[in-house]
Amino acid sequence: MKPPRLRVFPAISRNRDASKYVGELTRVAQFADRNGFEGILLFEGNDVFVEPWAMAQHIMAATTRSSPLIAVNPVYMHPFTAAKFVSSLAQLHGRKVYLNMITGTAVSDLQGLGDEQSHADRYVRLGEFVELMRQLLTSPRPVNFEGRFYRAHNLQLRPRLPAELMPEFLIAGQSDAAQRVAKETGCIKMQMLPPDLDRGLDAPGINFGIFARESREEARQAAKARFRDNPDDRELLALTVENSDSVWKRRLYDGQSGELADNGYWLLPFLTFQADCPYLVGSYAEIGVKLKAFAAKGLTTIMLDMVADEFEMQHVCKALATSGMF
Repeated sequence: MKPPRLRVFPAISRNRDASKYVGELTRVAQFADRNGFEGILLFEGNDVFVEPWAMAQHIMAATTRSSPLIAVNPVYMHPFTAAKFVSSLAQLHGRKVYLNMITGTAVSDLQGLGDEQSHADRYVRLGEFVELMRQLLTSPRPVNFEGRFYRAHNLQLRPRLPAELMPEFLIAGQSDAAQRVAKETGCIKMQMLPPDLDRGLDAPGINFGIFARESREEARQAAKARFRDNPDDRELLALTVENSDSVWKRRLYDGQSGELADNGYWLLPFLTFQADCPYLVGSYAEIGVKLKAFAAKGLTTIMLDMVADEFEMQHVCKALATSGMF
């Protein structure tokens, strides 16, 4: 019996230099395309340098098989607009995309946009967004929809999307509201890698980074050389946490240290604002064994933070390969 295959979407580590952003994303996307990754994660938000739909078009034109994972936040667009983008990319490239459905952005950005919905109501809106978008992409007839946040009367998307190019929807929130919407809409539920690695897994998708070398000790030394502690960077993260109502971000931030745990769990890249998730540090073999264990608990999809460096990405590929599922 053929072992299950993990779908991996790399995401570049935080980039604060707009002049390098497109180049880094393109370089990682092309590396991912050559090495069997599903696509690449594209962020959304006021502070993102290039709109993810525009970046998706750029990446799909520069690759042969990539299916980008595009972040979609209802605060920025209507479901019909998102459906139209999905249909357009399918017609242009004959490929599907994945959609990372989110509600979060900085509180100050929501205020600037005039969005005054509560955290819970933003998830109600997100659920309606997914439902209406799916109907638009699949219905052979005009769509009628009546929700709290969206209404449609005889609205039709042309041409109808082929079934094989239908996007898959992911939801990454950790709150009760996010969990409820993921269940109601049938979206792939994502979570952050938990500190105990195994007992805290309850979703088919996990967000984390990998830092790997041939030996455990070499990986730990190289990781500490790459991600260094810095009080200014920690303060920058503290400011972003204060300006956010994100449940997952607060859970990672509260009560955590930057020590590299014996099991390879490392939060320092997140705490120093160099990554959006924890890292798993270890030898290729150790990480391969952990990935197998995650898959045995139902893992199918990984959002993988990666340093946009060919040398580091090759190490990550070696670690993924030892799992036998990539």
